[in-house]
Amino acid sequence: MQTLKQALCEIEYFLLDMDGTVYLGDKLIGDMPKTLDALRSRGKKIIYLTNNSSKSKERYYEKLSRMDLLRDGDEVYSSGMATAEYLSANYPENSVYLLGTRALGKEFKERGIRLVDGRADISVLAYDTELTYEKLCKFTSNVMKGSRYIATHPDVNCPAEDVFVPDAGALIELVYASTGVRPELIIGKPYPFMGENLMKRFSLPPEKFVMVGDRLNTDIKFGRNCNFHTLLVLSGESALTDVERLSPSDKPEFILDSLNDVVDYL
Repeated sequence: MQTLKQALCEIEYFLLDMDGTVYLGDKLIGDMPKTLDALRSRGKKIIYLTNNSSKSKERYYEKLSRMDLLRDGDEVYSSGMATAEYLSANYPENSVYLLGTRALGKEFKERGIRLVDGRADISVLAYDTELTYEKLCKFTSNVMKGSRYIATHPDVNCPAEDVFVPDAGALIELVYASTGVRPELIIGKPYPFMGENLMKRFSLPPEKFVMVGDRLNTDIKFGRNCNFHTLLVLSGESALTDVERLSPSDKPEFILDSLNDVVDYL
């Protein structure tokens, strides 16, 4: 088994979860800008990889810039962006009903996806922080009428200050209770679609990537499903006791208290 120091010699891309990994809410985890600059100085590329499909790419860039976490060459890749890529590549002529935010709708339109407000060929369920009952009813009606059903990601809750709020996974269960139908495809972590896209885009094998995150059931499982290196940080949701309960095949390859500790292995 490789040591972290050995793995870092072959890794080219750091896929970083955000909340719980590089910041908590609006607070940086340690001197994260300095840590990421150290990685960049060693030639490592940074991709912020998130399941949150409620925000636009521009919104993420604004927050990362404000927190001094964004440099030239860094990228943001969300489950919403990946879903838009999937639809434009595979169903360019189909109509789409989106249960999602206006920001995500803008991302879809920019990729040429034809959004409609009624009957559609494909229904996409995302993390909709602008949800209304009318939108929900239109979505379930489409599903019951045979529309293809895709979800951006499976997270049941989204971390918020002092609470957890219902995320796309909770809406998936609500739609199932109403229709008896589950998505035929889920794009985001832990499913491998986003990782497969990145490997194709950069023409690189899986060992050139490391998935870094604080959630075992999404971040680490995603990395394992893609055969990427995996690095669990204990600065967010997961604790060592959670890791101990996992089977060997589900455990992260490496564990650090914080991503800041990675500089000791460069």
